[in-house]
Formats: sequence, C-alpha cells, structure tokens
Amino acid sequence: MANKATQLKDQGNAALSAGKLDEAVEFYTEALAIDPENHVLYSNRSAAYAKAGKYLEALQDAEKTVSLKPDWVKGHSRKGAALAYLGRDTEAQKAYEEGLKYEPNNEQLKEGLQEVKAKLEANQHGARLMNPFAGPDVMSKLQNNPKTKAMFEDPSYRQLIQDLQNNPSAMATKLGDPRVLATLSVLLGVDLEASNEEEPMDTTEPSPRLDPKEEKKKREEDERKKEEKAKYDALPENKKKALGEKEKGNAAYKKKNFVAALEHYNKAVELDPTDMTYITNLAAVHFEQKDYLKCIELCKQAIDIGRENRADFKLIAKAYTRIGNSYKKLKDFTNAKLNFEKSLSEFRSPETKTLLSEVESLIREEERKAYINPEIAEQEKEKGNEFFRKGQYADALKCYSEAIKRNPGDAKVYSNRAACYTKLAAFDLGLKDCDSCLELEPTFVKGWIRKGKILQGMQQYSKASTAFQKAMELDPNASEALDGYRACMMQTNSNPEEVRKRAMADPEVQAILRDPAMRMILEQMQNEPRALQDHLKNPAIATKIQKLIESGLISIH
Repeated sequence: MANKATQLKDQGNAALSAGKLDEAVEFYTEALAIDPENHVLYSNRSAAYAKAGKYLEALQDAEKTVSLKPDWVKGHSRKGAALAYLGRDTEAQKAYEEGLKYEPNNEQLKEGLQEVKAKLEANQHGARLMNPFAGPDVMSKLQNNPKTKAMFEDPSYRQLIQDLQNNPSAMATKLGDPRVLATLSVLLGVDLEASNEEEPMDTTEPSPRLDPKEEKKKREEDERKKEEKAKYDALPENKKKALGEKEKGNAAYKKKNFVAALEHYNKAVELDPTDMTYITNLAAVHFEQKDYLKCIELCKQAIDIGRENRADFKLIAKAYTRIGNSYKKLKDFTNAKLNFEKSLSEFRSPETKTLLSEVESLIREEERKAYINPEIAEQEKEKGNEFFRKGQYADALKCYSEAIKRNPGDAKVYSNRAACYTKLAAFDLGLKDCDSCLELEPTFVKGWIRKGKILQGMQQYSKASTAFQKAMELDPNASEALDGYRACMMQTNSNPEEVRKRAMADPEVQAILRDPAMRMILEQMQNEPRALQDHLKNPAIATKIQKLIESGLISIH
C-alpha cells in the first residue's frame, strides 16, 4: 500500500509540474486515502491548491502538515504563503517566524518573512497618508472658492465630495472627472489643471503591482528569454533555419497534419543533422501513425546522434521512453520494460516510473496466463488424489497447488486442496479454498458440504449449519449435508456436558481414548500445539483426531 501511495504522489508531482492542478489534487487526495498521516502529501496538496488560487484549502492542508510534523519547516513555509495570499499578513509573519525557530538559516522562510514585513510596513504607511477631503473646513473652502463655488450648487458634486470623504481610496477611479482635479487644486493649493493641459492625465486604472515573488519570477523569465535570444542570434544560419522548420512541424503536429509535420521535421534534420530532437520529433509522428517499428528505429538513431553530440541526458531518457511505449503498443512487454529501465538510468522521471510499473504488471499477467495448461492441471490433480488416498496429505497438497496454478478456473481442485488442509488441521486455509471453489461454481454441492465440515471442526456451528442448508437446497438427497446439519443443531442446542456424554457413548470414540498412544498424543497437543502437524502426517492418527473433532470433544483453531 505504501508503494501505491508513493506512486500516486509521483503522479501528483508530475501533474503539478505540468500545471495540471486539478489532477495533482486528485492524485494527492487518493494517496492520502492510503496514507492519511503523511505530512509530505498534505504539503504537496497545499502547494497545488495555492497554485490553483484555492488559498483556504491550501491553508487547511498547510496547518495539517504542521500538526503532523511541527519541526518540518516546509510546512511552516506553506502556511505562511497561504496566509499571505489571503491577506492575513500578521499571521503569515508568525508562521514564518515559527518555522525559523527550527531552521534559522532557511532562505525560503527568510524571504517570505521579509515580504510580509514589507507589506505590513507599506500598509501602515498608507494609513498615515492625509486624506485631503477629510478636513473640517472642506465644505466651506469649496463653497467660497471661485473655482468650485458654481459646482457646489450641484447636488451631484456635493455627493461626490461626501463619497471621497468616506472612501478616499476611490479617488483613483474618479480622476477622470475634471471636477475632482479642480477640487484638489483648491484643497491642496496646487494648480493641477494647468499640469493637465500640458500633459494629459492617464485616467485608466493602474495595473495591480505584482507581489515580490511574481516580480522575481517575471525578471527570471525575461532573463531567460534574453539568454535564449542571444543564443539564437549566435547560431549559424543553418541551425536557425532548422529551428524554424521544427516550429512549423510542431504546429502541423498539433493540428494532426502528420504529412506536413514529417516534411518540416525532415527538412530540419537535413539542415542540422547533429540535433537529436528533430529525429525524436519524426519518431513521435510515426508513433501517432501507429508505425511503431519505424518509431523505434528513429529513436535508436536519435540516441546515437545524441551521444555523439553530448545531448542532454533528459533527451536521451525521453527517446528510450518512446521506444518503450512503442514496444508496449506492439505487446512486446519484455523489450518495453528494458527500455523504460534504460530511460530511468538516464533520468528518473515519475511518468516513466509509472510506465515501468504498468508493464511489469502486464509481464506478470502474461507469465501467469502462459503457465496455464488444463491437461497438466488434470495430471497434477490425479497425482494429488493418489497421494490423498494414501494419506500423504503434504504431497497431495503440492500437487493440488500446482494444478490450481495450471488451471485456476477449476473449482474442484480448490475443494480437493481444502480437504488436504482439513486433514492437516489448517482449517483457515481450507475455508479460504472452499470460498474460492464456491465463487467459481456456486452450485457445487460437495464444496458447500466441505465448507460446513470445516466450520463444524472450528466449532462455528451456526455458519456450518448455513453451509449444510445451502447444500441441501441444491441436492435434497445429500445425506452428508443432512447429517452435518443435524449435528450442528445438536451442538447449538446442547451444553458442553451433554456433548461430552454423547461423544463418550460412541464406541469408536471410546476406543480412541483408550489407546495409550492417542492419550499421549492428545496430552502432547495440549503442551506443544505445533507437534500436531507432525502427528497428522500419519493417516491413521489423522483419522482418529478428525473423529474427535467431529464429535465435539476437541477443537483446533
């Protein structure tokens, strides 16, 4: 189960990296159903929620992470980030500070703390800024000043001033109104209207300022683009043209226009035969066209070229994965497994690890199916029957087990093996085989009788009587089922003393208990329960012990 949870976590990580946030959340949630105390899973799901803009859910998972492992600083970092996104900066500051207690030099925590402190200081500074509309003499100033006296007669203007007094932050949206500029000129003593004539004011709302993390990300992206452009500018002309053909090929590929895609990728290969990506792109087209052998051939060629030109190991890994997928489509799971393993030796991609697990399961299933042979199964069953008749139950058990592997759909073999387990006093395994037998063939009367006898031996009389009843429903003339049912009813309605008296009245039971060897064996069974298995290898002793179990004098669990 732990392996399954790890597999789901890897799939969630891959989805998160690819920006498939809903899928990532689903994978992490499934993993948590298997391993609900795994703090890493809660942390990862918190990250996925945060990326999706679901900050409350991100906070809940972050808090769960911290509660499960308080000394793991990433949990505090997740919590601080979620609180910051929610605008709860004071709480975010506390979360970051709490994490730094465990790891004072953690850069991520220090950076997060610095950002929320900066936001808190900025908010405090903004609160201290003067509101020009809030003075007690504002109305009298505006009413008496020549610039605003006429406007003051307009009720809508007075309402505008009242709105700005109550909500000064709305001023940014009102600057397009010339009356606001005139009013500010009067209140601040600055001729803003003159400035406006020289340079028109931008009345559009300012774009929201990015938070420091987003600004940093944008700077990095801009730097990356500059570097890429510089690299591109430095390329020889043939490589530039090859990249252009590749882009055209990609566009055609996305539109499923594979003929055009092949044409452009082939031109790219001609222009720059040292770049393996153009060949792997050709292979991808052939894969989509279900020409898997051609895809394999091209990927092998691409790997050779990549090795010669020191290509990135991730590109080599990707080519091996594509070969593996092609072999998988061709049902050649052994070669698929080999190439997935080669890919992982180059780069351990979560997606390829999942593909390897899938193909390994397919190989095991193929091996199981290849082993099935009803003829050999019948031979093994007959050998088992012969050993059973001779009282060689352990040997019979081996033969029946082999018969089941060779033909797992034969219900009767499960029933025969259940009889062996009963003789060896392995009632729990015998009961399991009876259930398998009846699942395959629910109308098999002997299977129900055998199940009833095992349950009877385990002194589960109510369940045993149910099994015997089912056998009688299927075959009203089944005397073994009727006898078993009656015995169960007697056991159910009798007290232990009556059971003992009935058993002691049976001449066969009396003879067994008078046997000195049997008395010694029974005493040994009480002191050394494991010794029973050795005694059951003797058919005569096994028969006598079975009689004592059926009479209710002894029980084995």
